[in-house]
This record gives sequence, structure tokens and C-alpha cells, in this order.
Amino acid sequence: MTTLWTNIFKHPRLGVIFALGFASGLPLALSGSTLQAWYAVSGVDIAQIGLLSLVGQPYVFKFLWAPLLDKFIPLAFIPALNERRKAWMLLSQIVMTVVLILMAFMQPQQAPLLLAFMGLFLATASATQDIAFDAYRTDVLPPRERGLGAAFSVTGYRIAMLVSGGLVLIMADYAGWQVSILLMAALMLLSAVVSYLAPQPENKPLHLPGLREAVIHPFTEFWQRKPYLRQHALFLLLFILLYKLGDAFAGSLTTTFLLRGLDFTLTDVGLANKSIGLFATLGGVFIGGIVLYRYGLFRSLLWFALLQAVTNLGFVVLAISGKSYLGMLIIIALENLAGGMGTAAFVAFLMGLCHSAYSATQFALFSALAAAGRVYVGPLSGWMIEQSGWAVFYLWTVLFALPGIFMIFFIRPAIDAMNEKN
Repeated sequence: MTTLWTNIFKHPRLGVIFALGFASGLPLALSGSTLQAWYAVSGVDIAQIGLLSLVGQPYVFKFLWAPLLDKFIPLAFIPALNERRKAWMLLSQIVMTVVLILMAFMQPQQAPLLLAFMGLFLATASATQDIAFDAYRTDVLPPRERGLGAAFSVTGYRIAMLVSGGLVLIMADYAGWQVSILLMAALMLLSAVVSYLAPQPENKPLHLPGLREAVIHPFTEFWQRKPYLRQHALFLLLFILLYKLGDAFAGSLTTTFLLRGLDFTLTDVGLANKSIGLFATLGGVFIGGIVLYRYGLFRSLLWFALLQAVTNLGFVVLAISGKSYLGMLIIIALENLAGGMGTAAFVAFLMGLCHSAYSATQFALFSALAAAGRVYVGPLSGWMIEQSGWAVFYLWTVLFALPGIFMIFFIRPAIDAMNEKN
């Protein structure tokens, strides 16, 4: 474990990957659970809050404009930004900084649709940043550092989600939403500085692909891949969609459940995520990496999927037993631990599916499929809760996790082949 952390000093690229992972995770909660909490404490009804998950649609459709990030360099006139990945990251981060500043001066009860639209704009810029960062991480890290790079980027990502989903709630309770959102804008501006100073990939392409090549080849390449992938291509895509489905349902209105269903304060929820949630997530990421290294991708995906499903039962217990601060801490700890493990294995799985020539578009497509569940379950979740209550809803989330678990067995030949290939 010490060697893992000291590598960040031996290889400066890993420090940059950690910081950019933080920048990638910061906007997700701000356009998701934090925005949901803002609406919840402002008195907006649950059905409308459920619709807020549609703000995350850009994470589903980002593969549509990913080819543009392979083709164009938006800030090529700046000498330090004549590399396409860095340029797109910086541009996205500047846009997000401006959007967050504008959001800080809005109120859900006064302009709910306008604020939701700004959240959609934020998610679009965030999804664009993710496309560029995923490709940059693939391009800048040599093969020997990719495992460490995945661990550090996921760690930075998860810490940022806890900052924007935990620290913001605590600050909002004491200093108000405006100060909290402005602080997040400042952090995003610092991320833009990191992107500007980030090292260039050593193996830059000799020429940028034509638009037709950038759009068509990433898709045809996947279907024409070696037999170990081609024979299971449909199952692999379906697995990406289903693996996190149970977690997506469980997490879609968890913040609302804690605030409105159990009457916890913003500070209660924020502290739980900031303290217990943070350490559990970091522990989960690194435990997941160790298990992945020792036992392989198939066992890791299977074990972590089972853990993610079982931890959802904790919310059932909490919904039945009622408000319990200790119970909330335990459940959040278990959920984040399992989620960190599952994320580490899932990111490794997605990286193994990508071809280095089309990393931006292919990773965008795969991660977009994974995000589809998180985005579109919100409206259904709100309706289910109104019809059956919180306890029954969380029981359903366990059942929704089962298809993803079963799919692991269907794709095992492809997973085993990926292990042999790597």
C-alpha cells in the first residue's frame, strides 16, 4: 500500500491524473444529488425532484459528440494547448466555472426550470470533460502505469463527489447555497490550471483522423475485433448497461430519502458522506484494486456486484426502523465500500474494451451506456416511492441488481480472454 501511494511522487503523471480525476468527479454531484438536495430543502415535491435525474442525459449521449474531440483542437492557437485532450479539458472546465457562478445566484423556488436548465448545461460540459479526460488518461499513461492511473483517477473522482455532495451540504446549512456553489466554481477554476500545466502525451498522433474516420471507425472496430470480443459483443454492451442498475435505482433519490424521508439535516447527510463515506470509498477502491490483481476480473466483478446488491438492503432496514444517525453512518459506509470496489473493477473492465486508436469515442460510448441507468431511473423511482413507499422501493433495487450479476456468467469467456490478452 505504501508503494502504491509513493508512486505518485515517483511518477508525476499520476499526480496529474489524480487531480484531473477530482475535476471529473466534481460536477457529477453538483448536477445530481446536490441539486436534488437543493430542491428538496426548498419544498419542491418528490415527483418533480425525480425528474431532475434527466439533467444527467448528456452522460448518456456523450458518445454522439465524442468524435469531435478526436477530430478538432479548440484552443490550438495557445502553444501549451496544441494537444486535443488538454485543450478540450481546459475549455470544458472554464465553461463549468462560468455556469456554476451563474447557478450560485439562482433559487429553485424562484426559477426551478432555469436552474434545471443550467444543471443540464453543467452536465453537458462535464460529460465533454469526461470524454477528454478518459482519452488523456489512456494516451498519457504507459502500460506499466495504467493500473495505478486507474486507482488514482477513481480516488480523485470519488473524493470530488464527496466534496461536491457532502461538503457543499454542510456549507449550505451554515453559509447558504450561494457561498457553497461559488466555492465549487473556484475548485473548478483550479482544475483548469491543472489542465493547462498537465504534461503532453509522449506518443501524439501524426495526424488527426478525418471526421468520417472519427465517427465510423470506433464503432466498426469494436464489432470487427478479435473473436474473444466479437462473439460476445452484444452481451458485453448489455452488461455495461446492467452492472450498476441496482445501484442506480438505490442512489437516484437517496439524498431525498435521508432529508425528507427520515428528516436528517443537511449537515447530518453532509458529514456522513464527508467522513465515513470518504474513507469507505477510498478503502473500497484500493481493496478492489488488490482483489482485482490477485483474483482476476471475473471474480472481482461478480463478488463486488453481489456486495453492491446486498448493501442496498441496509436502506430497507433504515426505512423500516426509522431515523438513526448510527444506522445511517453504517449503511453509507457499507454502500460506499461496495461501490468503491465495484467502480475499480468496472473501470478496469471498460479500459480493457477500448482500442487505443479510438479511446475517446469508445470509452465515451461504454461509459454512456453505464450512465443510462443512473439518468433514466429517476422519474420511475419517484413514481415507485409515491406508490409503495421507501422500504418496498429499496427492496426492488436489490432485484434490479440481479440481471447484471447473471450477465457476468454470460460474458465470462470474453473476460477470461481479456485477462490473457493483458
